[in-house]
Amino acid sequence: MALRPEVLVAILAMALASYLCRAGGFFLMRFVPITPRVEAALRALPIALMGAILGPVASNGGPAEWAGLAIAVLGMKLLRNEFLAVLAALAVVAAVRAL
Repeated sequence: MALRPEVLVAILAMALASYLCRAGGFFLMRFVPITPRVEAALRALPIALMGAILGPVASNGGPAEWAGLAIAVLGMKLLRNEFLAVLAALAVVAAVRAL
């Protein structure tokens, strides 16, 4: 299967837009004083993003997706590591689907 040039251009454009958003956020945060309230909001972002990503998947999914969501939330609370929580959730979804 060959990669069409317009698809490659779209992927590169989305990657550039994503990078610019992240870099712009880091740049702008230099000018935001880190008060306790801002720090609390920044600490709450990972679990909020995980819920925003996995919530619609779980609501439209079945038992495998529900188990994955539960493991992702539990993993975020216990491990405090988004990457490991997502890996655990993926493993659970794959295992439940395989059964």
